[in-house]
Amino acid sequence: MKTWVLLRGLMRESRHWGAFIPKLQAQYPEDQIIAIDWPGNGVLHQEKSLSHISDMVAHIRQTLAEQHISGPFYILAISLGAMAAVAWANAFPHEIRACVLINTSLRPINPFYHRLRLQSIPALIRLLFSNVQGKEKIILELTSTNKPQAALEQWIQFQKQFPVSSSNILRQLTAAIRYRAHQPNVPLLLLSGAKDKLVSPACSQTLASKWQVPCRVHTEAGHDLPLDDGDWALKQIEQYLSGLH
Repeated sequence: MKTWVLLRGLMRESRHWGAFIPKLQAQYPEDQIIAIDWPGNGVLHQEKSLSHISDMVAHIRQTLAEQHISGPFYILAISLGAMAAVAWANAFPHEIRACVLINTSLRPINPFYHRLRLQSIPALIRLLFSNVQGKEKIILELTSTNKPQAALEQWIQFQKQFPVSSSNILRQLTAAIRYRAHQPNVPLLLLSGAKDKLVSPACSQTLASKWQVPCRVHTEAGHDLPLDDGDWALKQIEQYLSGLH
């Protein structure tokens, strides 16, 4: 039995994995799946967000310890969550069996204008001053090529129930901007959406080349690859893990 830890990105909570978690569970029916919310998001939306990736690692480990869940862990993480996964693997490599990183970007390996695509900045500024519906519509436009209406309606309800404050958004952005990554000594798989509007796909490709790890690219998917094509992502994960044994 494997234990999976799932980490979402900026402003997102565990429910934003949507149908992907049931699909992952169906693929690995004996495995344990733990989806963690960041302070400031989801059930922890009233807490102050963490502005350092190292503090996010501490939050992950404390959450797992409180639930008496021990590793080694298989990490599946997207964007900001992938930064925390890399930091965790750097600090505590014995706790990690493998990491799957989706559409991440890491300083100093990727330049700032790739880590956050310049054409997305006006939309992100509008996001800070938009109502709930406007916020989630902007996020869907930036992160998905499919842009399913059902997902938008769900996300609006999530935000109404557990709103993420603008100050917490800025704290999470600060954590992402200031983090400097080093290659961890654990197995890594990179997954990338070629039509990502938020983070340049070049980030994953450069990272794969620099660290000499596999990178698999979905030609039509955006930033939220599990939403755009979760089946494809699961296929890549299964193929990769089968090669580790």
